[in-house]
Amino acid sequence: MHQTFNETTDRSFGPRHVPLIRQAMAEQGLDGFLVPHEDEHQNEYLPAANDRLAWATGFTGSAGAAVILKDKAAVFVDGRYTLQVRDQVDAATFEIRDLVEGGVPAYLEAATAKGQVLGYDPRLHSPDALDRLRAAAAKTGAQLRPVEANPLDLAWGADRPGQPQAPVVAQALEYAGDASAAKRARVGADIQAKGADAAVLTAPSSIAWLFNVRGGDVIRSPLPLGQAILNSDGTARLFLDPAKVTEDLPAWLGNQVSLETPDDLPQALADLAGKKVLVDPGQSSAWYFEALKSAGASVVRGDDPCALPRARKSKVEIAGTTEAHVRDGVALASFLHWLATEGQVSPPDEIEVVTKLEGFRQATGALKDLSFDTIAGAASNGAIVHYRPTERLNKRTEQGSLLLVDSGAQYLDGTTDVTRTVAIGEPSREMAERFTLVLKGHLALAAIRFPAGTTGSALDVLARAPLWAQGLDYDHGTGHGVGVYLGVHEGPQRISKQPNFVALQPGMIVSNEPGYYKEGGYGIRIENLQYVTEAAPIPGGERPMLGFETLTLAPMDRRLIVVGMLTPAERAQMDAYHARVLAVVGPRVEPVVKAWLEEVCAPL
Repeated sequence: MHQTFNETTDRSFGPRHVPLIRQAMAEQGLDGFLVPHEDEHQNEYLPAANDRLAWATGFTGSAGAAVILKDKAAVFVDGRYTLQVRDQVDAATFEIRDLVEGGVPAYLEAATAKGQVLGYDPRLHSPDALDRLRAAAAKTGAQLRPVEANPLDLAWGADRPGQPQAPVVAQALEYAGDASAAKRARVGADIQAKGADAAVLTAPSSIAWLFNVRGGDVIRSPLPLGQAILNSDGTARLFLDPAKVTEDLPAWLGNQVSLETPDDLPQALADLAGKKVLVDPGQSSAWYFEALKSAGASVVRGDDPCALPRARKSKVEIAGTTEAHVRDGVALASFLHWLATEGQVSPPDEIEVVTKLEGFRQATGALKDLSFDTIAGAASNGAIVHYRPTERLNKRTEQGSLLLVDSGAQYLDGTTDVTRTVAIGEPSREMAERFTLVLKGHLALAAIRFPAGTTGSALDVLARAPLWAQGLDYDHGTGHGVGVYLGVHEGPQRISKQPNFVALQPGMIVSNEPGYYKEGGYGIRIENLQYVTEAAPIPGGERPMLGFETLTLAPMDRRLIVVGMLTPAERAQMDAYHARVLAVVGPRVEPVVKAWLEEVCAPL
């Protein structure tokens, strides 16, 4: 559970490992090989055995890709990782390119030639992604070829870690809310409504939610790796490594669920011959589509049928995650009090910050794990959006600087994710003004009312508008979905400049996290989790509205708020939030922390 500060890669990975990959490519007659970040389950956070991109390049971010050709190579990252990739990847081995603007397809058009053959592992790429890559390669006369044996895996060889085998356990109804049989019946009816007889499920979060189980195969997420076939009548076949099956699991699953092994999966797909099978082309790899096609099944392309009902949390789940956030708020208040007192007198380093915060969460007695490795960025490290402290990079906070702390916890009843930016000593006027711009966007997104059918993409501008007015912006999404004792990043909803066509619906949890980053200087981010709820009727209003209820309870650093930049409505909103933090968290903390909360939560 404890966060470690060792580095799992270094800049030598590319120079050392790319020649080995090229040798394995040559033995298969390949001129190139595509290396996605995703694994066989399209995971964002990966087991060590599946972190192929990191082994090939040294880059450890949660999104990216690489293309390795005979005489050159490129690694692709998005705006969150532009600083991190320069630190981790050898620029003499890999050209560093943008994952979003042009991305891998544009590189294939520019770097490949007629007759070249590029290999890919069909278990790692979605069919939609492959279609785009094939089209790009075809423009130069190159072609893509699936491989039976992944040349990167062959090059990795005996040093590759084993696949995880964490036990799969029941998630009690007091936390899950609905029985698995009821979920399977509802989802099965949806499968039938889409004209299918069955659905193939490969997303660990969907399997965990549907069968009311949890595991530990994915770092910082209680997820089991496996697959399932759900029939329209609610019966199912669940494929798990036998080493992960606990004694009580078969009885928990019930007699409508057949528990089988991954070795049984190819035959199970073959058994679907003549049937219409729903598969998500954005979630399941091309291998499943080819296997079903070869078996004589009719593939129905559609979204994972668990994704939307999983995102719409039940009343039990909302009640549970609300309590989890109160519990987490106690830990956060104790931590922020420590930073405001001892941390100002003797400024800590980043590792001390991470360790101290984890200790306060441990003290709740309910912590199961962190929901991701804590980001604690002092001064210029705060400008690295997904920075993680290590022994090499560890920086001590300094007077007159900012500290950005983005952290979260996994509890049986909920998953948290919160960011606070704190001044160490006296902040500069620029720091405070830009913090206040970020705060204004955060408050706007928290307060908005919107009609049914509105997507997160339609709301994203609210968080950016105050920054845009000053010629500023940030290069990450404004909000992601969050599970309940599941993944800290969960779809299908999100709040982002990137188009998203899933409407926000009651029960969905999203983050609200605008930011500002000054390279070489400091980083600012303010993040609360909030869930969609029906808004109170507006006098004279003609349509029912939805809104957000904030889950996260932690004070903002008022030393960074330029009160004169806030409107009266924003001041009232900020005061109301702080009053709620004090009322809910205050009675549950130590007296010295409560006294401090009374001071920092007083009206602006």
